[in-house]
Amino acid sequence: MDGSKIRSLSGGVNQRGLRDHNERLLLSMLQRNGPMPGSDLARVAGLSPQTVSVILRKLEKDGLLTRGTPVKGKVGKPSVPMALAADGAFSLGVNIGRRSAKIVLMDFHGTVRDGRSTRFQYPLPADVFEFLRLASAELIEGLSPSLQERLCGIGIAAPFELWNWHEMVGASAEEFSAWKHIDFHAEIAHFSDLPVHIVNDATAACRAEHIYGRGKEFRDYAYFFVAAFVGGGIVLNHSVFEGHQGNAGALGSLRSVGPNGESRQLIDIASIHLLEARLAEVGLDPSGLWNSDDWSPYDRYVEPWIRQTAQELAKAALSTCAVIDFEAVMIDGGLPPNVKQTLVERTRRYIANQDTRGLIPPQIEAGTMGRKAREIGAACGPIWSHFLLKSNAGLS
Repeated sequence: MDGSKIRSLSGGVNQRGLRDHNERLLLSMLQRNGPMPGSDLARVAGLSPQTVSVILRKLEKDGLLTRGTPVKGKVGKPSVPMALAADGAFSLGVNIGRRSAKIVLMDFHGTVRDGRSTRFQYPLPADVFEFLRLASAELIEGLSPSLQERLCGIGIAAPFELWNWHEMVGASAEEFSAWKHIDFHAEIAHFSDLPVHIVNDATAACRAEHIYGRGKEFRDYAYFFVAAFVGGGIVLNHSVFEGHQGNAGALGSLRSVGPNGESRQLIDIASIHLLEARLAEVGLDPSGLWNSDDWSPYDRYVEPWIRQTAQELAKAALSTCAVIDFEAVMIDGGLPPNVKQTLVERTRRYIANQDTRGLIPPQIEAGTMGRKAREIGAACGPIWSHFLLKSNAGLS
């Protein structure tokens, strides 16, 4: 399939087009709450039982819902919980990172069915899109023809203004300037007819945590994703807020004051690339930071990195709460679980020692999606666009 063009939606999914509001509402409720009988859906959604029954039958016929085991009550007929059908829809999610690119095939439940990755010294357009062409074809070939018809798009998570990365990744400005003129839709169109959805990489990670992680526990929170470069996202009223240019939650750009009074950005003082540079400086191979969950060989250098990063995250967390009264700040990233937990605990400790006059300190909590967050968040875009409500309207 690597020499042919990936076809867009056909058959069932494409013929139905975009779902109407009430269909999206019920699908969103099931995605958020898990299996529910029609009677509960009608009560919570404020729709008549007859209307809900008609919609559920239609969605089941379309292959988007599946019936659970009937549950007997004290009176009346047994209730039948309805749930999203895992094979009801599929999407591809792409993450373009500093040293690697990843693509996953995700189903309607948010389960990653398969994936591919590649590593490079730094990302250049020709290499990235050739990888995507070959890898996407392989992933789609793994689906049966009927399931291929349920692909609803490709989501791409990429850093904001990728062309400005050249100094941080060790590339020349001339090489990286090619990204400034890249049209992702046009590049993907060379090998696929699938709709393309672009999202900031840290916003994508926030979206994944919000939909499939602990984000459901909180109404409003700020989200920090600590990776090669730290970034973030914002959730307001149970909805990921992207901003009018898609760059809301650019928390890596928050300002801090250095030891000599100089102005610095959070990205320069709380990112894994600082630890990587320190390891290289002392002659250690830093590759284990990216391909292993065991950072114990680097303990001597990880400890001071955690200390500095936690201090900066504590200050940044309070800065965000000065603008919006967040109930929580979530911290996740490309970190081993034990390192992430230590970072969260240290951040809590440092917040307790900060000047919080006029502020209500937020809960500091650990995210759960980890390294896979950005590609999963990217894959959410096409599914959300076709089947679910983008805002919290009707879901409170």
